[in-house]
Amino acid sequence: MSKRRVVVTGLGMISPLGIGNEPTWQGLIEGRSGIGRITKFDVSDYACQIAGEVRGFKPEDFIEKKEVKKSDTFIHYAVAAAQMAADDAKLDTSKEDEDRVGVIIGSGIGGLPLIEEMHKKVLERGPSRISPFFIPGLIVNLASGHISIRFNARGPSSAPATACATGAHAIGDAMKVIRHDEADVMFAGGSEAVISALAVGGFAAMRALSTRNDEPERASRPWDAQRDGFVMGEGAGVLILEEREHAIARGANIYCELTGYGMTSDAYHITSPAEDGSGMARVMNRALKDAGLAAADIDYINAHGTSTVVGDRTETLAIKTVFGELAYKVAISSTKSMTGHLLGAAGGLESAIAAMVLRTGILPPTINYENPDPECDLDYVPNQARTIEGIRHVLSNSFGFGGTNATLIFSRHD
Repeated sequence: MSKRRVVVTGLGMISPLGIGNEPTWQGLIEGRSGIGRITKFDVSDYACQIAGEVRGFKPEDFIEKKEVKKSDTFIHYAVAAAQMAADDAKLDTSKEDEDRVGVIIGSGIGGLPLIEEMHKKVLERGPSRISPFFIPGLIVNLASGHISIRFNARGPSSAPATACATGAHAIGDAMKVIRHDEADVMFAGGSEAVISALAVGGFAAMRALSTRNDEPERASRPWDAQRDGFVMGEGAGVLILEEREHAIARGANIYCELTGYGMTSDAYHITSPAEDGSGMARVMNRALKDAGLAAADIDYINAHGTSTVVGDRTETLAIKTVFGELAYKVAISSTKSMTGHLLGAAGGLESAIAAMVLRTGILPPTINYENPDPECDLDYVPNQARTIEGIRHVLSNSFGFGGTNATLIFSRHD
């Protein structure tokens, strides 16, 4: 049986670079950093005092004011990004068979800030002060739930929680739903909003975060020899995926085609990748096989590239394993150098970036690449955006704690 083809028709991006597709994309191609000192809580006693915060977001612009307090910020971001994506796709779900419209939006952590807030209330004022909306306000699947309700999407609904691979898994799983003829339209991606006392403190306790507090804009520096950890970010990335013939029939504006998806597990360690990069290599190979492509067909890799010493080195090794000598010719960059690491939303945002790369032919840079690491010696599109002609295929990597890996491949749609 031939595969039903899946295309991308709408994007919704919320990031530390801006609220919406245009400000986020412009910030990326200009090489701007969205990292600054944390303002959401007092970080005076914290080893890490920097993050990529979303600035100026007003949930009331997307959600009824009386509903805002009933859910955590990650849900607000998800709903807003979904609305942006639907608007971008000119998608009116009331004109669709709503049983054939689904939602898969995940989050790596979910409503941790709301948990912190309610825990403080119960300690200070007792259990009677717990909001009746506390539980539905924090659980991961309520991002998908709110979007399903808003758009009357009665098809498949799910919510992966696979750490930093969440957004990519959501998009890959949604592609499978369409391929298997269980839906024609899917909202897919990830959302995260955990720049909070416990999350920052927890990652800092693991010594996973950069402590370059005096130079926030220069702290996220993937593959640079002086990298010292990742920088947390927040936001959301949501895509509208459609079956190709369905999109063409309604006259949709098609960004690109989603052609490949792979998922593997390192089965190695709870936080560290397998040292030989084998899990990462296998997931890239699976995505290539799924897309019917060879490594030589890939023009650009949006890498996981978190700015951790081990992670960047291992991903470089995995790319060399898959691409061989071609690894030195393919362009690679980490947009996390500008946005920070959006955790469960990273794969969603970076998939939208991949679609924009195919639309424009512009490769966002890896900023802050100043001191080459001998173990990381590939073409990381350092410091300035690059334009390439005739771009055909883009590969996007996402890897998470527990050794969970996801790779997506996006291709030019002709």
